[in-house]
Amino acid sequence: MESADKALPAALELEPGVVLLGAGMDDGFAVAKSLNDELRTCAVVIMANRRRPGDLRRAVAAGVMGYLLIDAPPDDLADAVRRVAQGDRVIDSELAFAALDSPDSPLTDREVDVLRLAAEGASSAEIANHLFLSVRTVRNHISRVIGKIGARNRVDAIRIADDAGWL
Repeated sequence: MESADKALPAALELEPGVVLLGAGMDDGFAVAKSLNDELRTCAVVIMANRRRPGDLRRAVAAGVMGYLLIDAPPDDLADAVRRVAQGDRVIDSELAFAALDSPDSPLTDREVDVLRLAAEGASSAEIANHLFLSVRTVRNHISRVIGKIGARNRVDAIRIADDAGWL
């Protein structure tokens, strides 16, 4: 599936036992959460293209049963699909150790929402309109994020948060 908007309807129609999603897919974690919520008999495995510890946390929060690197050997992938289909959880050990070594996100959910929209190129006014906030509140959120993570500016804050897997 090349896009998130096609993955959920296809899965609901086909009712697979296991779905493999690419972490790079638009809203891949949201699709995993939707699949987990709407198709309880389907186990989701995310194939990560980067080693970002925050992504593993997001995957677990979305209810995925497996999280592997996209370059995993085919035999490992096949074994993971079999194990997940049996109800086991499968997580790449390198990713698991990276997640254990990384700090938790210091950002609130609202700060993440603001920063995610900023990362998509939205202006403060557009973010305020989308989240039903004032422009001043949006700017305050961005200032707090910059201070919390030691960024130089909005763009640096987006880069730091994205690299950490918080967005």
